[in-house]
Amino acid sequence: MIVGNVRHRLTRDDAQLVLRLVSRHDGATRADAEATLRDDGLDPLLDDPRLLEGLVRTPEGARASLPLFVYVIVRHALRAQGEREVRLADYVAAVVLEFGFRERAWRIAPSDDEVYETLAQLLADAEHGDPRRTFLVRAHLGNFALWLAGCFPDHIEHRRWRRGGPDLDYYDTLGARGFRLAADHRLAAEHGLVPVYARAAEHFGALRCALNAVSDALLFPHVHSPERLMRQVRDEGRWRLAS
Repeated sequence: MIVGNVRHRLTRDDAQLVLRLVSRHDGATRADAEATLRDDGLDPLLDDPRLLEGLVRTPEGARASLPLFVYVIVRHALRAQGEREVRLADYVAAVVLEFGFRERAWRIAPSDDEVYETLAQLLADAEHGDPRRTFLVRAHLGNFALWLAGCFPDHIEHRRWRRGGPDLDYYDTLGARGFRLAADHRLAAEHGLVPVYARAAEHFGALRCALNAVSDALLFPHVHSPERLMRQVRDEGRWRLAS
């Protein structure tokens, strides 16, 4: 089961790197950043635009741990979309991190033997099986839809235009449904995940568009296809939340 715990994985070395990237070796700025860290914790510094710029535009940013890099990239993308809930950013970052390893995206748990290749397969199992498996399938439906449509929108659009595959609205609909079903499950309440799942369901389109921005800028920056342009124009302002 994926939980939003990326911020808790950050180390003392991560915090020191954050201070350096925010202050850029300026003594007064460093003192202010250290005071913020001491009084308010790391979260305000993780939200600092100077940190994002330092991570992606300076050589020192390459020293960032994977959890730090992914969380900051996801957090700032969500904030740009109008989504400011920290727990949701933590959860989405956790999905991106975990699904990036091996075949995790196609399994409801690392040790599960069954491989799910489509959202339809997950939806078919969302009401069947023992309670724990049903819960994992529902959550995975939301996670899988967000991962595919968020990180690989060009692939989905290509299949749609060339092969008649489902469009991004299909992923938005089923992803939101998966999170909604997961929020309704009693195990979500036991693990304190109801607010996260409910908000993810309500704002799934905004989450997907935030990951699209990350994908466009960092994962596949050299793609200039008509499908990407049409998707960007279509989504512009459609899912952005009020600040």
